[in-house]
Amino acid sequence: MGKKILIVEDEAAIRRILAEPLVCAGYEVAEASDGPEGLEAFRRQEFDLILLDILLPGLDGYAVCGRIRQKSQVPIILLTALDTEDAQIRGFDKLADDYITKPFSIKLVLKRVEALLRRTSPEPAPDWIRCRELTLSETERRVTVSGNEVALTYLEFEILLLLLKNRGRVFTRDELLSLIWGYDFGGGEKGVNFHIMNLRRKLKADLIETVRGVGYKIAKEN
Repeated sequence: MGKKILIVEDEAAIRRILAEPLVCAGYEVAEASDGPEGLEAFRRQEFDLILLDILLPGLDGYAVCGRIRQKSQVPIILLTALDTEDAQIRGFDKLADDYITKPFSIKLVLKRVEALLRRTSPEPAPDWIRCRELTLSETERRVTVSGNEVALTYLEFEILLLLLKNRGRVFTRDELLSLIWGYDFGGGEKGVNFHIMNLRRKLKADLIETVRGVGYKIAKEN
């Protein structure tokens, strides 16, 4: 689902000029035609960014920005024909994030929206687990070795993930049976050995070590 953008602008033609390219770019767009309507829309639902005109009927953009800032840090870009330094400073004093003067280039607006959303979006948690030439993505359930993707079965992936997340720890075969298969697995230790053998063959990398008489581990990297 695309990011949600609220346009607060009293001129319908300008709302249309802004809304259509934003929708084409993959954003969800809501519109408000005056200050009070903009505040009501903000209260009803969450937005990822607000495009806010300054010269609005009912309540001007400075006042709307100030009230929103009492409740939220949602990114706000002010849109206005007021291009004086004092007008811009007043907007930043109200904690707006950016300022675009009219007439504007829609390409510029799209780029400024994209850049502001990129700066204010939280960084995704690192997903790739790396160990020597091997990388594993838990969310994508992908494994690569030296850049080449390796196809693993569900159980092979789960064994590898467990060992990678606990590098240096030795897992007995019983522990692997319990954690990966569950106690009702009928294959026993031979089943564990079989999957480890297949993992080693597919990975073509000497990562999984046998600790004689105990079980398996992936060693910590120095």
